[in-house]
Amino acid sequence: MYYIKQLWIDDNGDIMTINLTNEDCMDLMARYEDNYFELAIVDPPFPKRVSGGGKFRNMAKEKNWSETIPDKKYFDELKRVSQNYIICGGNFFTNYLEPNNQWIIWHKNHAGKETNFSEAELLYNTCGGNTRVFKYSIVGKSLDWHACPKPIRLYEWLLENYAKEGDKILDTHLGSGSIAIACDNLGYSLTACELFEDYYTKAKERLIEHQKQLKLI
Repeated sequence: MYYIKQLWIDDNGDIMTINLTNEDCMDLMARYEDNYFELAIVDPPFPKRVSGGGKFRNMAKEKNWSETIPDKKYFDELKRVSQNYIICGGNFFTNYLEPNNQWIIWHKNHAGKETNFSEAELLYNTCGGNTRVFKYSIVGKSLDWHACPKPIRLYEWLLENYAKEGDKILDTHLGSGSIAIACDNLGYSLTACELFEDYYTKAKERLIEHQKQLKLI
């Protein structure tokens, strides 16, 4: 299954689109040439999510996340098709990543004792610059159908600070679809896939509903 929405045509005549597919990310990346995407922003499942408790544990069991944790082949392919990349939870994949001092710290602006969430998340970054901190709370902003959605504002901040106008963006794990809404808001071309059909369908519906709301403003 796929969903394509044309955004606009840039000065070079390239059509900027949001292209969402329901497939394995390895199949998606195999279709693209080396360095095709200027920037990949990805949120792959990482071990902590599988071993966590409560909603995380139930979601991991339901989606077999223990079977979908990326291996070296995934990271080799991600590096092949992307000129630069930002990886959420990158500290769990350091065996596959080169050391650098360009990390992004997402400070979630809440005390650990108030929620079951970590107070911060580390994002591995190859776009240059020193370590930076993004502060944004997720308290009260969860979805009832996804255990760990990333906020739209996080993706907007990443695009505003690390993407250039006209960049083609890749996301190999669409999840709740927040990145699609951020790209739609800021006018970036996005290619993204989601392995699980129900997540894909809900993320697509979330984007379409967002686009309808924009037309009403």
